Amino acid sequence: MDLMDSLASQPLLYMCFAVVLGLIVGSFLNVLVHRLPIMLQRQWQAEAREVLGLPAEAEPERYDLCLPASQCPQCGHRIRPWENIPVLSYLLLRGRCSSCRSAISVRYPLVELGCAMLTGFAAWHLGASAGALALMVLTWGLLAMSLIDIEHRLLPDALVFPLLWLGLIVNAFDVFVPLEDALWGAVAGYLSLWSVFWLFKLITGKEGMGYGDFKLLALVGAWGGWQVLPLTLLLSSLLGAVIGVIVLRLKRQKASTPIPFGPYLAIAGWIALLWGGQITTSYLKFSGM
Repeated sequence: MDLMDSLASQPLLYMCFAVVLGLIVGSFLNVLVHRLPIMLQRQWQAEAREVLGLPAEAEPERYDLCLPASQCPQCGHRIRPWENIPVLSYLLLRGRCSSCRSAISVRYPLVELGCAMLTGFAAWHLGASAGALALMVLTWGLLAMSLIDIEHRLLPDALVFPLLWLGLIVNAFDVFVPLEDALWGAVAGYLSLWSVFWLFKLITGKEGMGYGDFKLLALVGAWGGWQVLPLTLLLSSLLGAVIGVIVLRLKRQKASTPIPFGPYLAIAGWIALLWGGQITTSYLKFSGM
């Protein structure tokens, strides 16, 4: 009996394992979301200096997802292992650094809890299967990309492309859709927003979205096939209109203020992948078509 069969025979253990895994991954995502944009910025600056023929800067300290060790941004206190337990450490420390007592952002435990809940849901929805594991990986990636896009208006290729290829590989085994549907989903996903981008630019002379959005919709198509794209675009537009207006009102910003579209695409694509068929069928029945 393999691991999946063992977990399937013990659903409570399986769910506990999924939730704990989600907490651990959520803790890692906090590091990824903070450090990856800085790593990319340093890389771009080094490449720009090389292209411009400028002398290279002094060799900086190693900065990646592993080093340096996590520390308090206020006092530099190195976070000890028992201070880095997902959610629990935040509660025990009462949301403050153990050294300088400065406040720790509530975002960290919220990301860990959110990741745990989404991972647990994926485990429950698809059961102990390869599909559930694939959905977990997709969920983690979409969550990380959404958080980075909200903060930096950036959808890193370093996250988008591996997940896009993984979607095609997963569907080579017909996990969610046949490979042919996944392939054309990736193509149609990219070209649809690419066409809208250039049409909008020709009419207005302005760029209405970033290239990362094209790639993200291609990613959604690679996982769910071309069939999920219309629903993804519809839901993401509705979410963007409603939530975007609310956020702009709360922040008292102008309607012309650019807002990241990636999180809405990620949410809509995730929903369409799981329930696209049921939503479309229900809509057709309701509309009498």
